[in-house]
Amino acid sequence: MEKNGIGASPGIAIAKAFVFVKQEAEIPTDTVEDAVAEIAVLDKALDESKDQLIKIKDKAVEALGEEDAAIFEAHALVLEDPEFAGAIREEIKANKTNAALATKNVTDMYYATFDAMEDPYFRGRAADIRDVGTRVLNNLLGIENVDISSLDEDTIIIAEDLAPSDTAQMDKKHVKGFATDVGSRTSHTAIMARSLEIPAVLGLGDITEVVKTGQQVIVDGTTGEVIVEPDQKTLEKYEADQKAYLEYKRVLAELKDKPAVTKDGHEVELVANIGSPNDVEAVLQNGGTGVGLYRTEFLYMNSEVMPDEESQFEAYKKVLEAFHGDPVIIRTLDIGGDKKLPYLELEEEMNPFLGLRAVRLCFKEKNLFKTQLRAILRASVYGNAKIMFPMISGVPEVLQAKEILKECMEELDKEGVKYDKEIAVGIMVEIPAAAVIADKIVPHVDFFSIGTNDLCQYTLVVDRMNQVISYLYDPYSPAILRLIKNVIQASHSEVGKFTGMCGEFAGDPYATLILMGLGLDEFSMSASSIPQVKNIVRSVTYEQAQKIANRALEFDTGAEILDYAKKEIEKLGIKVV
Repeated sequence: MEKNGIGASPGIAIAKAFVFVKQEAEIPTDTVEDAVAEIAVLDKALDESKDQLIKIKDKAVEALGEEDAAIFEAHALVLEDPEFAGAIREEIKANKTNAALATKNVTDMYYATFDAMEDPYFRGRAADIRDVGTRVLNNLLGIENVDISSLDEDTIIIAEDLAPSDTAQMDKKHVKGFATDVGSRTSHTAIMARSLEIPAVLGLGDITEVVKTGQQVIVDGTTGEVIVEPDQKTLEKYEADQKAYLEYKRVLAELKDKPAVTKDGHEVELVANIGSPNDVEAVLQNGGTGVGLYRTEFLYMNSEVMPDEESQFEAYKKVLEAFHGDPVIIRTLDIGGDKKLPYLELEEEMNPFLGLRAVRLCFKEKNLFKTQLRAILRASVYGNAKIMFPMISGVPEVLQAKEILKECMEELDKEGVKYDKEIAVGIMVEIPAAAVIADKIVPHVDFFSIGTNDLCQYTLVVDRMNQVISYLYDPYSPAILRLIKNVIQASHSEVGKFTGMCGEFAGDPYATLILMGLGLDEFSMSASSIPQVKNIVRSVTYEQAQKIANRALEFDTGAEILDYAKKEIEKLGIKVV
């Protein structure tokens, strides 16, 4: 029997299934007489939960490294967050709700809030909230938090869902793969699976109902296929595929220190998107030569108070020093839309994605903006920093942002503080208007970086998270490719200026040759995508890529372009997983 889901972590696993079922918590509904005593019960459970998370984090450091283990520090911070623990205490106090029910209510509320967000990163954090809340609930109700670290034979875990804390405790020696009913590629569980290099397929719907413990299962995390009780012919095929995949990984690993240069000498920059200093190590391990997008909003999202200049300075400095002069593009605060800060009150908007967000919010909150710009400028002497403004629609916004940057420079000059006086300034091209008039904007900036996620949504007028119309979200659309070409040509009209791309499209292996052929100078993606894209770049000539790009622009639909790109990759004998 074959099932299809979301390929969340590539590779092929073949082993016996272990169906992992968690004990369902029965939540009492009775009220309490003594709210103070009940809050004390809650606080004890919060302390227990924090102690457990510290132990899990220590174990995760050994298995995953500091970067991925940092999620459990974030989980521990949730326990101390006045917006989370404080809300539970308030419900107990105000309504005499018992601690378990109050915890469930607050967890469900936060889970629903994050799960409804458009941004896949923040939507993925919904599972983290649920994980923390479940841990507190289990400690309140005396339910043992299940440990799957002690499996003693090769196993594929089958579960309704796996929390990040479950994944972190997996013994890679015996857990060969996992498959779940729910989940997404952007969840921390999926991210950890990729770090552990454990094949995983998520979102299968009912895999826990069709698989029994002990059955042989094949998990193909590349294609999203799960095969239960395969016949001998199928088993032999997947064993051969597994062997070929491992050899392919070995070949990619050898490219780490080699440049991203075509056979005829055309070089592009392969850099990474990061959210914090913890992400740097993965970039270096995968051969990235800098950062194309430092999402600074995570400094704000992971803090209980507005980050001050000093804390931001230290974060930016740490990343810049780690890259030893390689470029680090720092995007200024991109908050608004579906990303909110608990300590920054914003009015509710009818359409927040078209409202007060990103640079527009920074213009309104000028002191907040200047604090960040000063921190970036101060850090710029420790490496090759570049500043990027998001959500720019035209020249006036560029000039306004640069004027505020100039004010910060003048302040630092008066204070005698050193900074890079020639720091490069660019914009994210994610609003169609900016792409259309890129030739008008380019005299005022040093570079463009195309954010394809929003550019697609705003150009094609489609919410990609709306399953009814998500089929309309298509970065291969001829309209999107023409906008990309227009931006690249505008930047190349002036000496020394370039165009990068930091949207998900930059890491799509089937798009690599088209984008390179259009003249894209810099590809910024998740660190794990770099080796495969580098392999594609090194497998062709620039002339071949240009021909492919020009032909792609002749098709009428995105589907035709993608099909053509796949066929060209296959004709060239380039492996893609």
